[in-house]
Amino acid sequence: MKKFLFLCIALACVSVTEAKVSLPQLFQSGMVLQRGKPIPVWGTAQPGEKVTIQFNKKQYDTTADEKGCWRIDLPKMKAGGPYELTVNNLQLTDILIGDVWLLSGQSNIDVHIERVYPQYAQEIDTYENPQIRLFRVQNETAVHGAKDDIRPTSINWKPLNKQNAWPFSAVGYFLGKRMYEKTKVAQGIIVNSWGGTPIEAWISKDSLERDYPMLVKRAQFFQNDEYVKAQGQANIQADRQWQKILQDSDLGVLQNWTDPNCDDSAWQTINQNNWVWRGSGSVWLRQHIIIDKVHAGKPARLLLGTLFDQDITYLNGKEIGHTYYQYPPRRYDIPEGLLKEGDNVIAVRFINKYGAVHFIPEKPYMLCFGEDRCSQNPMPKDVIPLDPTWKMNVGAEMPNCPSGDISLQNIPTTLYNAVLHPLAPYALNGVVWYQGESNTGNPAPYTDYLKKLMGCWRDRWQDQQMPFVVVQLANYDGRQQTGFPRPITPQTEPMNSGWAQLREAQRTAVKADPYAALAVINDLGETVDIHPLRKKEVAERVGLCFDRLVYNNKVNLSPEVISSEIQGGKIILTLDQPVQNGAMNTFEVAAADGDRVFHNVQAQADGNQITLTLPENFHPLSTAFAVRYAWKDNPLSANVRSLKGLPMSSFEIKVNK
Repeated sequence: MKKFLFLCIALACVSVTEAKVSLPQLFQSGMVLQRGKPIPVWGTAQPGEKVTIQFNKKQYDTTADEKGCWRIDLPKMKAGGPYELTVNNLQLTDILIGDVWLLSGQSNIDVHIERVYPQYAQEIDTYENPQIRLFRVQNETAVHGAKDDIRPTSINWKPLNKQNAWPFSAVGYFLGKRMYEKTKVAQGIIVNSWGGTPIEAWISKDSLERDYPMLVKRAQFFQNDEYVKAQGQANIQADRQWQKILQDSDLGVLQNWTDPNCDDSAWQTINQNNWVWRGSGSVWLRQHIIIDKVHAGKPARLLLGTLFDQDITYLNGKEIGHTYYQYPPRRYDIPEGLLKEGDNVIAVRFINKYGAVHFIPEKPYMLCFGEDRCSQNPMPKDVIPLDPTWKMNVGAEMPNCPSGDISLQNIPTTLYNAVLHPLAPYALNGVVWYQGESNTGNPAPYTDYLKKLMGCWRDRWQDQQMPFVVVQLANYDGRQQTGFPRPITPQTEPMNSGWAQLREAQRTAVKADPYAALAVINDLGETVDIHPLRKKEVAERVGLCFDRLVYNNKVNLSPEVISSEIQGGKIILTLDQPVQNGAMNTFEVAAADGDRVFHNVQAQADGNQITLTLPENFHPLSTAFAVRYAWKDNPLSANVRSLKGLPMSSFEIKVNK
């Protein structure tokens, strides 16, 4: 009996000795904690286990509950550090107190420094700051409910330098840099985004189920693990079979069309500025380029614009680059010795499963030499432009690849469950929401979606005043994705624009929220690129919004209409600030109680007023007019600017007589 009791006591001691507390993935050495607010620290342990925190020469104690959960809120602290945090047997070091920002949305928030590097090469090469820390949430989905923690990530509170920032959000990089320069305190940047995802995926089930029960039912459909697994495996097998058939039948592979000596004289000649191949399968293009003695053998960079969809690119028979989808710029490095004096051959194998194969002519196409060959702002001094004409031949025509949509990241609630819910209650200074492109096909409910998103996130953090900066959609002409005939003509006439409707949804949701601000960027986009590269300027405008929301600085953001009236044949719009004077473009008017057919009208800005001149006898019996501004996917000529150059948001308002 005594031996038995001794054994039980020994086992109990071992159990106690082995019991360890655990912390969420956000809590790691090098982290930044939010200044000026209580700092929640939480985790798990054995039920009933005592948890002791030592931080900044003070001790805090609690006990894990019956589920093994515990939480201690450290008191508010001023900026400073580095500190050490000890939780029972865990020790974290190099902790800073400063400002923490959460950046979320789809691919534009996640465009990496690598992508925008040529725009800001010198700045990125020379800047580093250990007071700015970077954290990237690993992508994951959850269909059965909210998770307690996120997955481990390779970018976990790393100090900002070129190497660590290379695969990190460009907006996050420049926002951290900008806010540090303004505040001189440590900056923690948490990026939590997933390309192509709709806003519904980021909203909680509780927020959706009352008003949007069909969305919740759609999510429930994917809670069948066997179905999801089977469909995912079927998609993989279908893709493998499609690729095998393509590879076995592609004449370019079978006949080695990458060979510089391949006879392409009988191939069709095309011009990349207006060429489109509407098919599924593979198509090959070749171009001969003469290299002089000065450039022969030199390392170079091939700029091949942006292509639709997948490409494998060769130079003189050697593969120099491979991009698997349409969006990334093709920047392929050519090693020393590959370019020879005289005739050289560039061969591009396009692989396409849907849509139309085409070039984006507005992008750069050239060989770049010299030490500045990786820069595009300004362009390298030593370049050889490519000819827009190519030799073209079809390698293999294929049927469309069969597949079933199983992209769980696009299903309602899945991202809220997996990667948003687990982050709370980590103390934050503010949130950046940069998303919307994936909702332009159905913009009508977006205002409500955005309100629900901000509401359920604030509920999760138990902070109803948590600041949100919403980055409005940039200008972009989506027609280029379908190989629209070239050149794409500017949008000048009134149109029904899903992009403008979504911008309006963003504007109206923010206007109704006293703790939100809108970063207007309808002048920072690119007609032919859904991922514009001027991310430093985006971060600057986000920072201005936080200057007002968080630090109560009296800064003017983008101009807004605060009142309107009709005077005879004119409509007078009064703004919240003076704007640059002169003729203003892209204003449209319709009879709000009539046919609602919009017409372009002349507009003139003077001080803080814009005067619209109605056409003669324009709906004389109408008692109200609808006024729209910049109501285009790509409002290039929109030109209402604040005195400091900030653009006015697109809008639609009703003006009564």
